[in-house]
Amino acid sequence: MRTLGDSANSSSPKAIENVPFDELFIGQSASLTRQLTLMDVELFAAVSGNIDPAHLDPKFAADSRFQKVIGHGMWSGSLISGVLGTHLPGAGTLYVGQNLQFRRPVGLGDVVTATVTVTEKRADKNLVVFDCVCVNQHGETVTTGTAEVIAPTRKVCRAPHELPQIQMIRHDKHDALLDKCRALKPVLTAVAHPCDESSLRGAVEAAEAGLIEPILIGPETKIRALAGLHGLDIDPYLIVNVEHSHAAAEAAVALARTGEAEAVMKGSLHTDELMSAVVKKETGLRTGRRLSHVFVMNVPTYPRALLITDAAINIYPTLEDKVHIVQNAIDLAKVLGVETPKVAILSAVETLNPKIETTLEAAALCKMADRGQITGGILDGPLAFDNAISLEAARTKGIKSEVAGQPDILLVPDLEAGNMLAKQLSFLAN
Repeated sequence: MRTLGDSANSSSPKAIENVPFDELFIGQSASLTRQLTLMDVELFAAVSGNIDPAHLDPKFAADSRFQKVIGHGMWSGSLISGVLGTHLPGAGTLYVGQNLQFRRPVGLGDVVTATVTVTEKRADKNLVVFDCVCVNQHGETVTTGTAEVIAPTRKVCRAPHELPQIQMIRHDKHDALLDKCRALKPVLTAVAHPCDESSLRGAVEAAEAGLIEPILIGPETKIRALAGLHGLDIDPYLIVNVEHSHAAAEAAVALARTGEAEAVMKGSLHTDELMSAVVKKETGLRTGRRLSHVFVMNVPTYPRALLITDAAINIYPTLEDKVHIVQNAIDLAKVLGVETPKVAILSAVETLNPKIETTLEAAALCKMADRGQITGGILDGPLAFDNAISLEAARTKGIKSEVAGQPDILLVPDLEAGNMLAKQLSFLAN
Protein backbone atom coordinates (compact mmCIF):
# COMPACT_ATOMS: atom_id res chain seq x y z
CA MET A 1 0.00 0.00 0.00
CA ARG A 2 1.17 3.50 -0.81
CA THR A 3 -0.41 6.85 -0.20
CA LEU A 4 -0.13 9.87 -2.43
CA GLY A 5 1.79 11.56 0.37
CA ASP A 6 4.58 8.97 -0.05
CA SER A 7 5.14 9.85 -3.70
CA ALA A 8 7.97 11.95 -5.08
CA ASN A 9 5.24 13.66 -7.10
CA SER A 10 3.34 14.84 -4.03
CA SER A 11 5.19 18.12 -3.41
CA SER A 12 3.18 21.31 -3.86
CA PRO A 13 4.30 24.96 -3.92
CA LYS A 14 4.46 26.83 -0.62
CA ALA A 15 2.28 29.55 -2.16
CA ILE A 16 0.15 29.91 -5.28
CA GLU A 17 0.70 33.18 -7.15
CA ASN A 18 -0.98 33.70 -10.50
CA VAL A 19 -0.06 35.88 -13.48
CA PRO A 20 -3.01 38.08 -14.53
CA PHE A 21 -3.71 38.83 -18.18
CA ASP A 22 -1.99 42.24 -18.10
CA GLU A 23 1.26 40.71 -16.81
CA LEU A 24 1.45 37.97 -19.43
CA PHE A 25 3.78 38.46 -22.40
CA ILE A 26 4.56 36.57 -25.60
CA GLY A 27 7.25 33.94 -25.02
CA GLN A 28 6.56 33.65 -21.28
CA SER A 29 6.65 30.02 -20.15
CA ALA A 30 6.32 27.71 -17.15
CA SER A 31 6.98 24.01 -16.59
CA LEU A 32 6.00 21.11 -14.36
CA THR A 33 7.96 17.84 -14.01
CA ARG A 34 6.50 14.54 -12.89
CA GLN A 35 7.57 10.88 -12.91
CA LEU A 36 4.95 8.37 -14.04
CA THR A 37 4.40 5.73 -11.35
CA LEU A 38 2.14 2.70 -11.17
CA MET A 39 0.10 4.58 -8.59
CA ASP A 40 -0.43 7.42 -11.09
CA VAL A 41 -1.65 4.95 -13.72
CA GLU A 42 -4.04 3.24 -11.32
CA LEU A 43 -5.39 6.52 -9.98
CA PHE A 44 -5.92 7.84 -13.51
CA ALA A 45 -7.77 4.65 -14.45
CA ALA A 46 -9.95 4.87 -11.33
CA VAL A 47 -10.85 8.53 -11.91
CA SER A 48 -11.29 8.41 -15.69
CA GLY A 49 -12.86 4.98 -15.99
CA ASN A 50 -10.32 4.01 -18.68
CA ILE A 51 -9.31 0.50 -17.64
CA ASP A 52 -7.66 -0.56 -20.89
CA PRO A 53 -5.40 -3.49 -19.83
CA ALA A 54 -2.56 -1.98 -21.87
CA HIS A 55 -2.21 0.43 -18.95
CA LEU A 56 -2.86 -1.99 -16.08
CA ASP A 57 -1.94 -5.58 -16.95
CA PRO A 58 1.78 -6.31 -17.59
CA LYS A 59 1.00 -9.66 -19.26
CA PHE A 60 -1.48 -8.07 -21.67
CA ALA A 61 0.83 -5.13 -22.28
CA ALA A 62 3.74 -7.44 -23.13
CA ASP A 63 1.85 -8.56 -26.26
CA SER A 64 0.79 -5.03 -27.23
CA ARG A 65 2.46 -2.66 -29.68
CA PHE A 66 4.79 -1.14 -27.09
CA GLN A 67 5.43 -4.42 -25.20
CA LYS A 68 5.17 -2.76 -21.79
CA VAL A 69 2.71 -0.96 -19.54
CA ILE A 70 2.26 2.63 -20.70
CA GLY A 71 0.52 5.59 -19.14
CA HIS A 72 -2.76 6.97 -20.41
CA GLY A 73 -2.19 9.58 -23.10
CA MET A 74 -4.22 12.12 -21.20
CA TRP A 75 -1.90 11.80 -18.21
CA SER A 76 0.48 14.05 -20.14
CA GLY A 77 -2.48 16.28 -20.94
CA SER A 78 -3.24 16.54 -17.24
CA LEU A 79 0.29 17.82 -16.60
CA ILE A 80 -0.35 20.62 -19.08
CA SER A 81 -3.58 21.38 -17.25
CA GLY A 82 -1.60 21.42 -14.01
CA VAL A 83 0.83 24.03 -15.34
CA LEU A 84 -1.97 26.25 -16.65
CA GLY A 85 -4.09 26.03 -13.52
CA THR A 86 -1.32 26.28 -10.93
CA HIS A 87 1.56 28.24 -12.49
CA LEU A 88 0.82 30.11 -15.70
CA PRO A 89 -1.55 31.89 -15.75
CA GLY A 90 -2.46 30.08 -12.52
CA ALA A 91 -5.37 30.53 -10.10
CA GLY A 92 -8.57 31.68 -11.82
CA THR A 93 -7.67 30.36 -15.28
CA LEU A 94 -10.59 29.05 -17.37
CA TYR A 95 -9.97 26.41 -20.05
CA VAL A 96 -11.53 27.25 -23.43
CA GLY A 97 -9.92 24.69 -25.71
CA GLN A 98 -7.10 22.17 -25.98
CA ASN A 99 -5.72 20.05 -28.80
CA LEU A 100 -3.04 17.43 -28.31
CA GLN A 101 -0.93 15.11 -30.45
CA PHE A 102 0.65 12.10 -28.76
CA ARG A 103 4.07 11.51 -30.31
CA ARG A 104 5.38 8.59 -28.24
CA PRO A 105 4.29 6.56 -25.20
CA VAL A 106 5.16 7.33 -21.59
CA GLY A 107 6.25 4.25 -19.64
CA LEU A 108 6.46 3.57 -15.92
CA GLY A 109 9.39 5.46 -14.44
CA ASP A 110 9.59 8.01 -17.25
CA VAL A 111 10.10 11.60 -16.10
CA VAL A 112 8.01 14.04 -18.12
CA THR A 113 8.34 17.82 -18.18
CA ALA A 114 5.29 19.74 -19.42
CA THR A 115 5.98 23.27 -20.66
CA VAL A 116 3.49 25.92 -21.77
CA THR A 117 4.52 29.07 -23.65
CA VAL A 118 2.43 32.16 -24.40
CA THR A 119 2.07 32.58 -28.20
CA GLU A 120 -0.91 34.93 -28.51
CA LYS A 121 -2.99 37.38 -26.42
CA ARG A 122 -6.47 38.70 -27.30
CA ALA A 123 -7.40 41.62 -25.08
CA ASP A 124 -11.10 41.72 -26.01
CA LYS A 125 -11.83 38.49 -24.10
CA ASN A 126 -8.64 38.13 -22.03
CA LEU A 127 -7.96 35.09 -24.19
CA VAL A 128 -4.46 33.62 -24.22
CA VAL A 129 -3.09 30.93 -26.55
CA PHE A 130 -0.31 28.64 -25.31
CA ASP A 131 2.01 26.29 -27.14
CA CYS A 132 2.20 23.04 -25.13
CA VAL A 133 4.92 20.40 -25.18
CA CYS A 134 5.79 17.41 -22.96
CA VAL A 135 9.33 16.02 -23.09
CA ASN A 136 10.68 12.87 -21.39
CA GLN A 137 13.97 12.43 -19.53
CA HIS A 138 15.76 11.61 -22.80
CA GLY A 139 14.73 14.89 -24.39
CA GLU A 140 12.20 13.13 -26.62
CA THR A 141 8.90 14.85 -27.31
CA VAL A 142 5.95 12.79 -26.10
CA THR A 143 3.05 15.24 -26.46
CA THR A 144 2.49 18.51 -28.32
CA GLY A 145 -0.50 20.81 -28.73
CA THR A 146 -2.05 24.19 -28.11
CA ALA A 147 -4.34 25.46 -25.37
CA GLU A 148 -6.70 28.43 -25.22
CA VAL A 149 -7.60 29.87 -21.83
CA ILE A 150 -9.28 32.92 -20.36
CA ALA A 151 -6.66 34.39 -18.06
CA PRO A 152 -7.50 35.86 -14.65
CA THR A 153 -7.67 39.65 -14.37
CA ARG A 154 -6.86 40.04 -10.68
CA LYS A 155 -3.77 39.05 -8.76
CA VAL A 156 -4.04 36.05 -6.44
CA CYS A 157 -1.42 35.01 -3.91
CA ARG A 158 -2.44 32.44 -1.34
CA ALA A 159 -1.47 29.23 0.40
CA PRO A 160 -2.20 26.11 -1.65
CA HIS A 161 -5.21 23.99 -0.77
CA GLU A 162 -4.14 20.98 1.28
CA LEU A 163 -4.86 17.81 -0.67
CA PRO A 164 -5.98 14.60 1.06
CA GLN A 165 -3.78 11.54 1.14
CA ILE A 166 -4.97 8.76 -1.12
CA GLN A 167 -4.71 5.14 -0.02
CA MET A 168 -4.54 2.47 -2.71
CA ILE A 169 -6.26 -0.66 -1.46
CA ARG A 170 -5.30 -3.79 -3.35
CA HIS A 171 -6.02 -7.43 -2.68
CA ASP A 172 -2.96 -8.64 -4.54
CA LYS A 173 -1.85 -11.02 -1.78
CA HIS A 174 -5.18 -12.84 -2.09
CA ASP A 175 -4.74 -12.95 -5.88
CA ALA A 176 -1.22 -14.34 -5.45
CA LEU A 177 -2.58 -17.21 -3.34
CA LEU A 178 -5.19 -17.97 -5.99
CA ASP A 179 -2.48 -18.01 -8.67
CA LYS A 180 -0.53 -20.61 -6.68
CA CYS A 181 -3.60 -22.85 -6.64
CA ARG A 182 -4.15 -22.86 -10.40
CA ALA A 183 -1.82 -25.79 -11.01
CA LEU A 184 -3.31 -27.86 -8.15
CA LYS A 185 -6.25 -30.23 -8.16
CA PRO A 186 -9.46 -28.98 -6.53
CA VAL A 187 -9.75 -30.14 -2.92
CA LEU A 188 -12.66 -32.51 -2.28
CA THR A 189 -14.51 -30.52 0.38
CA ALA A 190 -17.43 -31.43 2.64
CA VAL A 191 -19.51 -28.26 2.99
CA ALA A 192 -21.56 -28.51 6.18
CA HIS A 193 -25.05 -26.99 6.00
CA PRO A 194 -24.69 -24.35 3.22
CA CYS A 195 -28.19 -23.03 3.87
CA ASP A 196 -27.79 -19.29 3.36
CA GLU A 197 -26.71 -17.33 0.31
CA SER A 198 -23.18 -16.46 1.43
CA SER A 199 -22.17 -19.99 2.41
CA LEU A 200 -23.68 -21.60 -0.69
CA ARG A 201 -22.33 -18.92 -3.01
CA GLY A 202 -18.91 -19.21 -1.38
CA ALA A 203 -18.79 -22.94 -2.09
CA VAL A 204 -19.96 -22.50 -5.69
CA GLU A 205 -17.54 -19.65 -6.41
CA ALA A 206 -14.66 -21.59 -4.85
CA ALA A 207 -15.55 -24.51 -7.11
CA GLU A 208 -15.75 -22.27 -10.18
CA ALA A 209 -12.32 -20.89 -9.29
CA GLY A 210 -10.95 -24.44 -9.28
CA LEU A 211 -10.18 -24.42 -5.55
CA ILE A 212 -12.59 -27.08 -4.30
CA GLU A 213 -14.88 -29.85 -5.45
CA PRO A 214 -17.79 -29.37 -3.03
CA ILE A 215 -19.96 -32.01 -1.42
CA LEU A 216 -23.02 -30.09 -0.22
CA ILE A 217 -24.36 -31.55 3.03
CA GLY A 218 -27.74 -30.45 4.35
CA PRO A 219 -31.48 -30.53 3.57
CA GLU A 220 -31.46 -31.04 -0.21
CA THR A 221 -34.81 -29.36 -0.87
CA LYS A 222 -33.70 -26.22 0.98
CA ILE A 223 -30.30 -26.12 -0.73
CA ARG A 224 -31.81 -26.48 -4.21
CA ALA A 225 -34.43 -23.82 -3.50
CA LEU A 226 -31.73 -21.46 -2.26
CA ALA A 227 -29.62 -22.08 -5.36
CA GLY A 228 -32.61 -21.37 -7.61
CA LEU A 229 -33.46 -18.18 -5.74
CA HIS A 230 -29.95 -16.78 -6.19
CA GLY A 231 -29.18 -18.15 -9.65
CA LEU A 232 -26.49 -20.60 -8.52
CA ASP A 233 -25.83 -23.72 -10.60
CA ILE A 234 -25.29 -26.62 -8.20
CA ASP A 235 -26.12 -29.44 -10.63
CA PRO A 236 -22.45 -30.50 -10.99
CA TYR A 237 -22.07 -31.11 -7.26
CA LEU A 238 -22.95 -34.05 -5.03
CA ILE A 239 -25.58 -33.33 -2.37
CA VAL A 240 -25.77 -35.41 0.81
CA ASN A 241 -29.30 -35.02 2.15
CA VAL A 242 -29.55 -34.66 5.94
CA GLU A 243 -32.32 -32.96 7.88
CA HIS A 244 -30.58 -30.49 10.19
CA SER A 245 -27.31 -28.72 10.93
CA HIS A 246 -26.15 -31.16 13.66
CA ALA A 247 -26.41 -34.04 11.22
CA ALA A 248 -24.65 -32.01 8.52
CA ALA A 249 -21.69 -31.37 10.82
CA GLU A 250 -21.42 -35.03 11.76
CA ALA A 251 -21.71 -36.15 8.13
CA ALA A 252 -19.06 -33.69 6.96
CA VAL A 253 -16.63 -34.83 9.66
CA ALA A 254 -17.36 -38.49 8.89
CA LEU A 255 -16.49 -37.97 5.21
CA ALA A 256 -13.21 -36.33 6.19
CA ARG A 257 -12.43 -39.06 8.73
CA THR A 258 -12.89 -41.83 6.15
CA GLY A 259 -10.94 -39.99 3.46
CA GLU A 260 -13.97 -39.38 1.25
CA ALA A 261 -13.35 -35.64 1.71
CA GLU A 262 -10.04 -33.83 2.10
CA ALA A 263 -11.37 -30.76 3.90
CA VAL A 264 -14.40 -29.54 5.86
CA MET A 265 -15.96 -26.16 5.08
CA LYS A 266 -18.33 -24.39 7.45
CA GLY A 267 -21.73 -23.40 6.08
CA SER A 268 -24.45 -21.45 7.87
CA LEU A 269 -24.36 -23.47 11.08
CA HIS A 270 -22.79 -22.07 14.25
CA THR A 271 -19.06 -22.66 14.73
CA ASP A 272 -19.67 -24.48 18.04
CA GLU A 273 -21.93 -26.93 16.25
CA LEU A 274 -19.29 -27.83 13.70
CA MET A 275 -16.46 -27.92 16.23
CA SER A 276 -18.44 -30.23 18.49
CA ALA A 277 -18.40 -32.83 15.73
CA VAL A 278 -14.75 -32.16 14.87
CA VAL A 279 -13.38 -32.66 18.39
CA LYS A 280 -15.34 -35.78 19.41
CA LYS A 281 -12.86 -38.38 20.63
CA GLU A 282 -14.46 -41.38 18.96
CA THR A 283 -15.73 -39.93 15.67
CA GLY A 284 -13.98 -36.58 15.25
CA LEU A 285 -10.79 -35.38 13.60
CA ARG A 286 -8.44 -35.17 16.57
CA THR A 287 -4.71 -35.54 15.99
CA GLY A 288 -1.66 -35.33 18.25
CA ARG A 289 -1.89 -31.54 18.16
CA ARG A 290 -4.39 -29.11 19.58
CA LEU A 291 -6.80 -27.73 17.00
CA SER A 292 -6.36 -24.00 16.31
CA HIS A 293 -7.58 -21.25 14.01
CA VAL A 294 -5.64 -18.86 11.76
CA PHE A 295 -6.90 -15.66 10.14
CA VAL A 296 -5.02 -15.00 6.89
CA MET A 297 -5.27 -11.23 6.46
CA ASN A 298 -4.55 -9.09 3.40
CA VAL A 299 -3.89 -5.72 5.08
CA PRO A 300 -3.35 -2.83 2.62
CA THR A 301 -0.88 -1.11 4.95
CA TYR A 302 1.30 -4.23 5.30
CA PRO A 303 3.55 -5.64 2.55
CA ARG A 304 2.80 -9.34 3.02
CA ALA A 305 0.02 -11.68 4.11
CA LEU A 306 -0.46 -11.53 7.88
CA LEU A 307 -1.48 -14.64 9.83
CA ILE A 308 -3.21 -14.08 13.19
CA THR A 309 -3.69 -16.96 15.62
CA ASP A 310 -5.64 -18.06 17.61
CA ALA A 311 -8.66 -15.81 17.37
CA ALA A 312 -11.55 -18.26 17.09
CA ILE A 313 -11.10 -21.58 18.92
CA ASN A 314 -8.82 -21.54 21.98
CA ILE A 315 -10.26 -19.03 24.44
CA TYR A 316 -7.52 -18.80 27.09
CA PRO A 317 -4.70 -21.00 25.76
CA THR A 318 -2.03 -22.30 28.12
CA LEU A 319 1.68 -22.32 27.32
CA GLU A 320 1.34 -25.93 26.19
CA ASP A 321 -1.59 -24.97 23.95
CA LYS A 322 0.42 -22.13 22.42
CA VAL A 323 3.18 -24.53 21.39
CA HIS A 324 0.63 -26.32 19.20
CA ILE A 325 -1.00 -23.08 18.04
CA VAL A 326 2.25 -21.52 16.86
CA GLN A 327 3.45 -24.75 15.22
CA ASN A 328 0.17 -25.05 13.32
CA ALA A 329 0.53 -21.47 12.09
CA ILE A 330 4.15 -21.98 11.03
CA ASP A 331 3.19 -25.09 9.07
CA LEU A 332 0.34 -23.24 7.37
CA ALA A 333 2.59 -20.30 6.47
CA LYS A 334 5.09 -22.68 4.88
CA VAL A 335 2.31 -24.24 2.81
CA LEU A 336 1.35 -20.72 1.68
CA GLY A 337 4.89 -20.20 0.40
CA VAL A 338 6.70 -18.52 3.31
CA GLU A 339 10.09 -20.24 3.47
CA THR A 340 10.93 -19.37 7.09
CA PRO A 341 7.93 -17.80 8.83
CA LYS A 342 8.64 -15.07 11.37
CA VAL A 343 6.45 -15.17 14.46
CA ALA A 344 5.82 -12.15 16.67
CA ILE A 345 4.46 -13.18 20.08
CA LEU A 346 2.23 -10.33 21.21
CA SER A 347 1.71 -8.88 24.65
CA ALA A 348 1.03 -5.42 26.05
CA VAL A 349 4.76 -4.70 26.45
CA GLU A 350 8.03 -5.85 24.91
CA THR A 351 9.82 -6.56 28.21
CA LEU A 352 9.42 -9.43 30.65
CA ASN A 353 7.07 -8.58 33.49
CA PRO A 354 6.27 -11.22 36.13
CA LYS A 355 2.86 -9.58 36.60
CA ILE A 356 1.96 -10.10 32.91
CA GLU A 357 1.91 -13.84 32.34
CA THR A 358 1.87 -13.58 28.55
CA THR A 359 5.32 -11.95 28.59
CA LEU A 360 6.72 -14.97 30.43
CA GLU A 361 4.97 -17.37 28.05
CA ALA A 362 6.46 -15.47 25.11
CA ALA A 363 9.96 -15.86 26.51
CA ALA A 364 9.35 -19.56 27.14
CA LEU A 365 8.11 -20.11 23.58
CA CYS A 366 11.22 -18.42 22.19
CA LYS A 367 13.46 -20.66 24.29
CA MET A 368 11.47 -23.73 23.21
CA ALA A 369 12.11 -22.73 19.60
CA ASP A 370 15.82 -22.44 20.41
CA ARG A 371 15.70 -26.00 21.81
CA GLY A 372 13.89 -27.42 18.77
CA GLN A 373 10.54 -27.92 20.50
CA ILE A 374 9.00 -25.55 17.93
CA THR A 375 10.44 -25.86 14.43
CA GLY A 376 10.39 -24.21 11.03
CA GLY A 377 10.09 -20.57 12.08
CA ILE A 378 11.83 -17.68 13.82
CA LEU A 379 10.15 -16.55 17.04
CA ASP A 380 10.50 -13.35 19.04
CA GLY A 381 8.55 -11.99 21.95
CA PRO A 382 7.15 -10.52 23.94
CA LEU A 383 6.47 -7.72 21.47
CA ALA A 384 3.87 -4.99 21.75
CA PHE A 385 1.81 -4.60 18.60
CA ASP A 386 3.54 -1.40 17.47
CA ASN A 387 7.07 -2.77 17.57
CA ALA A 388 5.92 -6.13 16.26
CA ILE A 389 4.48 -4.61 13.11
CA SER A 390 6.64 -1.49 12.62
CA LEU A 391 10.40 -1.60 12.13
CA GLU A 392 10.57 2.11 12.94
CA ALA A 393 8.75 1.59 16.25
CA ALA A 394 11.08 -1.30 17.10
CA ARG A 395 14.15 0.84 16.41
CA THR A 396 12.74 3.64 18.56
CA LYS A 397 12.53 1.17 21.45
CA GLY A 398 16.04 -0.13 20.71
CA ILE A 399 14.77 -3.61 19.84
CA LYS A 400 17.14 -5.69 17.70
CA SER A 401 15.17 -8.53 16.22
CA GLU A 402 14.84 -10.67 13.10
CA VAL A 403 11.07 -10.54 13.58
CA ALA A 404 10.15 -7.03 14.74
CA GLY A 405 8.69 -4.97 11.91
CA GLN A 406 8.41 -7.90 9.52
CA PRO A 407 6.39 -10.78 11.02
CA ASP A 408 4.43 -13.27 8.96
CA ILE A 409 2.53 -14.53 12.01
CA LEU A 410 1.09 -12.74 15.04
CA LEU A 411 0.57 -15.06 18.01
CA VAL A 412 -2.01 -13.31 20.19
CA PRO A 413 -2.36 -13.71 23.98
CA ASP A 414 -5.89 -15.12 23.87
CA LEU A 415 -9.03 -15.36 21.77
CA GLU A 416 -10.44 -12.02 22.91
CA ALA A 417 -7.34 -10.07 21.89
CA GLY A 418 -6.96 -11.96 18.62
CA ASN A 419 -10.58 -11.68 17.60
CA MET A 420 -10.63 -7.94 18.25
CA LEU A 421 -7.35 -7.44 16.38
CA ALA A 422 -8.49 -9.39 13.31
CA LYS A 423 -11.83 -7.61 13.15
CA GLN A 424 -10.25 -4.20 13.69
CA LEU A 425 -7.97 -4.85 10.73
CA SER A 426 -10.90 -6.08 8.66
CA PHE A 427 -13.28 -3.23 9.39
CA LEU A 428 -10.92 -0.29 10.06
CA ALA A 429 -8.03 -1.12 7.70
CA ASN A 430 -10.02 -2.70 4.86
